[in-house]
Amino acid sequence: MISHALGDFAKSITSWRLWMLLGWLEIRQRYARSRVGPFWLTISMGVVIGAIGVVYGTLFGQTMRDYLPFLAVSLVMWNFFAQTVQEGSVAYINSATYIRQAATSKMIFILMVVWRNLIVLAHNFLIVLLLFFVFGVSNWATLWLFIPAMVIYILNAFWLAMLAGLLSARFRDLPQIITALLQIAFYVTPIMYRPNALNRYEFIVEFNPLAYLVELVRGPLTGSVPSLLTWGVTAGMAVLGLIFALTLTGRYLKRIPYWV
Repeated sequence: MISHALGDFAKSITSWRLWMLLGWLEIRQRYARSRVGPFWLTISMGVVIGAIGVVYGTLFGQTMRDYLPFLAVSLVMWNFFAQTVQEGSVAYINSATYIRQAATSKMIFILMVVWRNLIVLAHNFLIVLLLFFVFGVSNWATLWLFIPAMVIYILNAFWLAMLAGLLSARFRDLPQIITALLQIAFYVTPIMYRPNALNRYEFIVEFNPLAYLVELVRGPLTGSVPSLLTWGVTAGMAVLGLIFALTLTGRYLKRIPYWV
């Protein structure tokens, strides 16, 4: 079963020009006739970070020098993850016309979602770079860890998007459920607050796998080295999640055209 999914994935990777072009065209169409284009997302994200940073930074007694970069990295990285999973849940449904009319590799549409959100992430990451320029980099020695951390982060977003897309094609109510779950996950994951801020309720963070994912990419950018537990949990999630998603996709790959 998994061999079918791996074959489809290999064909999708070799068709990289197609899904990269489709992802880029989707963004251009979304912001057609706009002078600013996708930078509207960056502007809105910057306003949100500024507003939340001042309010919550004051409530939590945080200094803006430490809290704003922490919040910016958290929100920018979470936005990429949440949007990838959410859009992945409707990837096959929105591409039903292509799937039914052409014998294309199915994972092209999941890769297109990941690529599209990576472009948006690149735009939003300018906010993080601006804050680094204003407040300075906390620890240059940890920055290189962001590269392997980002690879693990993307792999986790990819398999979740792949799984969400497959199940949503079969169960059409699932995209709304996923959206609701992501909203709940946003509040129980230390994004706007620090992981140790919950005191006696720290178990909410300790047993939240998304908390480890966010900390994995946030730590190197905010001057700390992710713990071995964080690396182990996130890498294990990536490996086991990919195996499970590929196995399930391989089993039901041929049914996707009938479901959509």
